[in-house]
Amino acid sequence: MRAAPPLRTSLASLALLLLALSMPSQVQAQPRQPQGTQARQQAQPVPNVTVSQAPQALELAVGRSLIVNSDQDIRRISLASPDTADVLLLSPRQVYLTGKAPGATNLTLWGAGEAVMAVFDLDVSPDQTQLKRMLASVLPNERGIRVVTSGKTIILTGSVSSAPSLATALSLAETFAPGKVQNLLSVGGVQQVMLEVRVAEMSRTVLQRFGINFSLTSGGNIVHSMLGGLTTYASGALTPTSAVGAVVSPNLGGGNTLTAFIDALKDSGLVKVLAEPNLICLSGKSASFLAGGEIPIPIPQALGTVAIEYKPFGVGLNFTPVVLDSGRISIQVNPEVSELDYSLGVTINSWQIPGLTTRRASTTVELGSGQSFAIAGLIKDSTRESIKKFPGLGDLPVLGALFRSSEFRKNETELVIIVTPHLVKPLNMATQTLPTDGFKEPTPYEFFVAGQLEGKAGAAQKPQQPAPALDGKPSAPSGFDGRFGSALPAGE
Repeated sequence: MRAAPPLRTSLASLALLLLALSMPSQVQAQPRQPQGTQARQQAQPVPNVTVSQAPQALELAVGRSLIVNSDQDIRRISLASPDTADVLLLSPRQVYLTGKAPGATNLTLWGAGEAVMAVFDLDVSPDQTQLKRMLASVLPNERGIRVVTSGKTIILTGSVSSAPSLATALSLAETFAPGKVQNLLSVGGVQQVMLEVRVAEMSRTVLQRFGINFSLTSGGNIVHSMLGGLTTYASGALTPTSAVGAVVSPNLGGGNTLTAFIDALKDSGLVKVLAEPNLICLSGKSASFLAGGEIPIPIPQALGTVAIEYKPFGVGLNFTPVVLDSGRISIQVNPEVSELDYSLGVTINSWQIPGLTTRRASTTVELGSGQSFAIAGLIKDSTRESIKKFPGLGDLPVLGALFRSSEFRKNETELVIIVTPHLVKPLNMATQTLPTDGFKEPTPYEFFVAGQLEGKAGAAQKPQQPAPALDGKPSAPSGFDGRFGSALPAGE
């Protein structure tokens, strides 16, 4: 064999040496991992997650339809809540949507290769168009009402001219979304009402009474009469009551004594009651007023205890005004005038409880601002005659008057209650007059020497003009003495 040339052998050896030196560096570039980790990486491939595009908003009313057009063929459709809306594929590129019930749902469309084409947030709300049409038909003059829907809720915003219009708008909205109507409407215009109530009563009473009680003593014999409650018998003697007006006791001689207790009375009474309560209230709200007091009434309880309950009396007023569209005022009014009457009282456990004489009315009327209406009236004429007598003796022609007690009572009462409402606004307090403005305390000379209760400056007061109506037009005379409360003067 022929040996290889020395130069070729040297080149081969050098190549093998360079190959051996390069292999360790490649192994160090790859860090060693445990055998189990490599196995798991080979078994679990890396997932490929794709986030769909942001949903688009679609609004649809109940009972209305909508067509969604696509520029690609639709392979698959998904609707999250079939109870809220209904979906129908008309063609490969058209989707027909129908609102079924208020609510929210999602609509997803897939195209070729199972790729998501579009995602829609579908909001199905109550039908505003029909509600707006009904509001415009029923309330043609209310142009400030706005209807907004949010899910299943109808929201009414804006303003109305009166409280009845507000109630009508709410009733119409309730027919479309029962129990899901939010009222954000405000009532414009003058909505404060001042009610003036006048209670006038005249009562006349005539009482005529005549009666005699006698006591006859003759030796050991005694005869007493006790008709009509003029006397009481105690310890063998008659004691006169407060009803007795005269006592006659002549001495008949011989140990005989006659005592006569005479009740002869003629009483005439006249009572005048005039109450004028005035109260201001917001339209649709209730207000109450009481000028008087409260009387304690004992209420017996268990175990001998007594509770105290207070009952009001005096001049009271409760009313609820509602301003109507035409500017008229509907008022539910309850005036009451009561006073203590001890003749109707009772006595409980040594407590003397007076009764109450009450005049009360409750009604609903409708009238304009500044107009008056008599809501109650009473004319009462009662006659009462009473005769108490001894049988037989009381019927004698002349002497019968000694054996009977007579009483005649007649009552005449006339009552009228008049109400007058006013639409009012606040006034500048600096221009108003008060009942105490013209009062000045008297000096010691004026009080002790001249006997005056007011100083000389107290007689001068500002001239006052009748309060005009709200619109500046002259109104019927009312119970105001000049500017009262919040009545608007002309030009303000």
